[in-house]
Amino acid sequence: MLTPSSGLRVWLYTQPADMRKSYNGLSALVKHTLGDNPLSGNLFVFVNRRRTQMKILYFDRTGYAIWSKRLEQGQFVIHDKGSVKQLLSFAELQCLLEGIDVRNARHYKRFQLPG
Repeated sequence: MLTPSSGLRVWLYTQPADMRKSYNGLSALVKHTLGDNPLSGNLFVFVNRRRTQMKILYFDRTGYAIWSKRLEQGQFVIHDKGSVKQLLSFAELQCLLEGIDVRNARHYKRFQLPG
């Protein structure tokens, strides 16, 4: 189960990823292509070329874990902003998983602690 925690960052790999990759392949992709540390505890989101499968790689204190989802109908809505990786909020990740296009959703201003 994916649950948000403070300081958790979600990185979306905007290029199509090979869904045959597992722990070693995805962690190598994070390290060499994204230039990030796969042991950081952040969530790294990968989607295939047809946008019907998603894998999320993360490290949870004792080892790697992969969360996977395959859609039976429809596609994940990914907006490529020109970079290889894109920072998402946990709410945006949830919208992505539920098929909600965040570009068309209205976001109302909320209070946020400075810092």
